[in-house]
Amino acid sequence: MDKIGHLKVQIFKIKNRKGFAAVCFDHLTEGKSAQVAYERMVKALRRSNRKQTE
Repeated sequence: MDKIGHLKVQIFKIKNRKGFAAVCFDHLTEGKSAQVAYERMVKALRRSNRKQTE
């Protein structure tokens, strides 16, 4: 279990598909590796945080 700030990020292998997924704070991202899925989650959370502050 990884963290981004105080939010917990759950990363897991996707069954019947290639790659990994990350779930956090009602967001889902996918990537070829666990690290890519995590990096995409960071970007997704940054976008949603920026959208809420506007």
